[in-house]
Amino acid sequence: MEEASMEEAKQLFKKLKIHTLLDLALLTPTSYNDTTLTPTPQLGKVNTLEAKVIESSIYAGKLRVTFLLTSSGRRVSSTFFRATPYHHKLFEVGSAHVIQGRLEEYKGFLQMSQPKSIKQVGKITPKYQTVLKESEITSLIACYVNEQNLFNAGLDSKEVATILSMHFPKNLQEVYAGGSFKLDFIPVLKFIEAYNHLKKLRGKRADFPARRALSGSIKPFVEHLPFTLTNEQQTVIAQIQKDLARTDKAAKRMVVGDVGSGKTMVILAAAMMALPHKSILMAPTSLLALQLYEEACKYLPNEVNIALVMQGNHQGDYRSADFIIGTHALLYKEDLPEVSLVMIDEQHRFGTKQRQSLEVLAGEADATQTTKKPHFIQFSATPIPRTQAMMESELLDVSLITTTPFDREVLTQTIGKQDFSSLLAHIKEEIAQEHQVLLVYPLVEESSEVPYQSLEESRGFWEEKFDGVYVTHGKDKQKEEVLLEFREKGNILLATTVVEVGISLPRLTLVVIVGAERLGLATLHQLRGRVGRNGLKSWCYLYSNTQNNFRLEQFCQTTNGFDIAKLDLKFRNSGDILDGTIQSGQKFKWLDMAEDEEIIMRAKNRLNAIKLGIRN
Repeated sequence: MEEASMEEAKQLFKKLKIHTLLDLALLTPTSYNDTTLTPTPQLGKVNTLEAKVIESSIYAGKLRVTFLLTSSGRRVSSTFFRATPYHHKLFEVGSAHVIQGRLEEYKGFLQMSQPKSIKQVGKITPKYQTVLKESEITSLIACYVNEQNLFNAGLDSKEVATILSMHFPKNLQEVYAGGSFKLDFIPVLKFIEAYNHLKKLRGKRADFPARRALSGSIKPFVEHLPFTLTNEQQTVIAQIQKDLARTDKAAKRMVVGDVGSGKTMVILAAAMMALPHKSILMAPTSLLALQLYEEACKYLPNEVNIALVMQGNHQGDYRSADFIIGTHALLYKEDLPEVSLVMIDEQHRFGTKQRQSLEVLAGEADATQTTKKPHFIQFSATPIPRTQAMMESELLDVSLITTTPFDREVLTQTIGKQDFSSLLAHIKEEIAQEHQVLLVYPLVEESSEVPYQSLEESRGFWEEKFDGVYVTHGKDKQKEEVLLEFREKGNILLATTVVEVGISLPRLTLVVIVGAERLGLATLHQLRGRVGRNGLKSWCYLYSNTQNNFRLEQFCQTTNGFDIAKLDLKFRNSGDILDGTIQSGQKFKWLDMAEDEEIIMRAKNRLNAIKLGIRN
């Protein structure tokens, strides 16, 4: 395309919804039209053959043409069902052609239905399926996908050769076999796809100078803990210390910890680092905020002034506190003090606007109008696959806590109707030991579409058989009060997945998940994480009407949340990547997010090498 049509090219890119040269290069052909002459006729395949018309007739409105093949001297009969005057003139007796079509044999006679007469012989034309006309996409690729541009985009010689041979093949056999690209092309395409995506993410990252460096001592906190922090907790705390010590770049870190991995201790250590300046922590529910407040009061030194801000419930004076813990009620406080560290727990459970509001509340502009921001750390108890963590780390720094402070003994197994009497006996045993039981139902009320009892249908049975039965669900406005009361007094809690992430229940040792096959593995893992929090031997029963469910069997054998996340990705759709703000519908054509960790790592290393000025 000439300079004059650059604007036209921009519009075409916009229609295609692509942003980079490699986006264009990765629009691989869906098929090819090959007009290379077929050396010897092949039955059942598309052939391109030199031929001469020796007979032409009309029968029942159809044009019948007999060709004589130049190469073999055999006859080929063809029928044109919707013949036009153009066809009659084109296929006059004596005319020579290169015909193309599927060659079949019937009772010893060769046939080719409605062949095309090829004008350009020996040409391989790629076919693309896009929103553009064939001529437009072909023109774009011819203009931009060239050796120099591909090298400039950071590809090596093998990758450049692969892309060029796909879009401009000289020999189809080298590129395409059996209707798909040759196997040795696939790893190259996976790499280019990973590299292109990471490069785009890296371009989205925006860093700002920090409001101030923070270097408060964590010693008074760590030395008085009644336990030793795990190696991973200590590693993540050291990473955060390094982040907060900078002024040129405000920290932007995501800490992902498995269920019961001790993220709270990392949160409290970060609050200590912020001293003598102020820090803030926002949690998605009153229950979590209250729990974090209780933990902070229990473990932080007495001289740290802590405040709790919730709708209709405040503890302490947030205007003078060192460490402010709260729910989104914080967003409506116009007199929040200036803070130097902002933390968000379970950040994916807040709406994007709520997260942005907190950043706005915490941001400022200095006299030179350079935006200075507080250090920012987000926490999540939903483990993510390592491949996703590697992708996320282009937008923000990522820390993973994959181990727990103590070994949790949780036996997971699938059960069905035939096991109900033994389940009932087990529940009685646990309650006799002053342990608690959680029953998770798929629905609140009866539904003909779900082959399981609902919470409301079941409650009568449990309330008749046991004392201390509590019931809650997502639409229950009193759910936080119910959970708090159950923690202190209850025996059995009937709930929906509302308890997936939430209150710590130290006496909970048995969870039954009804209709387990209906839930994602990540959700099942979160529910299983409610039991055995204090090291008590515990059980997770997956109640299902379906026998021999491979996905549930795999879950029973896997206890690590990060491995579960990888399994979940594999079973759902390995093309789904959780991108940027954790949830997104990015789909990859070639890259398998559940398996291609090594390819993603190589793509990251290539980007880092280019950044340092090192080329392969």
